[in-house]
Amino acid sequence: VRLRHVLGAEFADNALVVDAEREGIGLVGHIGLPTYSRANGLHQYFSVNGRPVRDRQLAGALRAAYSDLMPRGRFPVAALDIDCPPEFVDVNVHPAKAEIRFRDPGLVRGLIVGSVRQALSETGLRFASPMAAGTLHAMAPTTIMRTPDQFAKPNAWQGWATPVSLGSEAGHKAGLGEGQQVPFAAFPPSAAPQEHRNETAQAPDFADFPLGAARAQIHQNYIVAQTTNGLVIVDQHAAHERLVYERLKAALAGADVPRQLLLIPEIIEMNQEDNERILARSDELATFGLVVESFGPGAVAVLETPALLGEIDAAGLVRAIADDLAECDASTRLADRLDYVAATMACHGSVRSGRILKPAEMDALLRDMERTPGAGQCNHGRPTFVELKLADIERLFGRR
Repeated sequence: VRLRHVLGAEFADNALVVDAEREGIGLVGHIGLPTYSRANGLHQYFSVNGRPVRDRQLAGALRAAYSDLMPRGRFPVAALDIDCPPEFVDVNVHPAKAEIRFRDPGLVRGLIVGSVRQALSETGLRFASPMAAGTLHAMAPTTIMRTPDQFAKPNAWQGWATPVSLGSEAGHKAGLGEGQQVPFAAFPPSAAPQEHRNETAQAPDFADFPLGAARAQIHQNYIVAQTTNGLVIVDQHAAHERLVYERLKAALAGADVPRQLLLIPEIIEMNQEDNERILARSDELATFGLVVESFGPGAVAVLETPALLGEIDAAGLVRAIADDLAECDASTRLADRLDYVAATMACHGSVRSGRILKPAEMDALLRDMERTPGAGQCNHGRPTFVELKLADIERLFGRR
């Protein structure tokens, strides 16, 4: 009740419970989903033994827990209370006792980061409810007015404006027209030849799965899947980016990332500063599966790339990493920025927008998402899918 009063009903509907303990220090409270965020940190409430505090270390630990789940410039919403022995904390740091100092700040930080990440990893494919509400609002029908000139035109439908632009010229070309469905021969109409009908009958139907069964791909980037009680729209690039990122992190946590040797080394020309940054970190980059060596002044040769990334734009990846290195201190180890480097690699190794996927590939992507922690948002914190319940769709058409 208090959460609804202070942070609103939306937070209560999009919150996760945190309840953890470590070495006599307890942490309880609620945190928002990664897709439920704010533009500042004013919606973060911390208390120690029931006393409200404002502490940068606590806010920093919370931000670290969301580091690979939320984009820059966005802040999580949370209400957390730390329960600890009185002698563990000094409350006399600030005259108003708004700031505190812990005897072991590392223990508190580890407790917050670990327990929050654990709670987030158990969310599965849950995402913030306002996203679906916003989608439905955008699709809500509106009154369309026609001018006398439009009534006189035989093709007056083209050019009308609708909330989802289905009637626009661009929408007419990129919608679910017959030409756009050529890649989906695995879903033939009932009048298709007998051999095709047999293949369809034998194909598995994943409608009972959380993300359903793939039915179409629109605008060469969005997968439309059917579930038992609605439909799901998936951003294929954002979703695969998350999958590759998690695989890279798992590989890096175990040992060196498996590499693939390029038949022909790719030569990349860069300015002298970027060239020196890459070569200075070549040993560390090799542990990430990226092997480079000098190729004369102002150029490097890429010999091997991470096998998990498949066929990639090596030049784009190396230049992106060089930009990342320019923002960090020369003494900072890449291992300390593991999540950041892995996210950069995953972005360049994911299924790109514009790639047409076969039905089996789309279903495989959906099943991988269901098995992967944090698959509800990409590495930049954007949602990877939106779900619309059948009841909501029926309301749009006045059936409810």
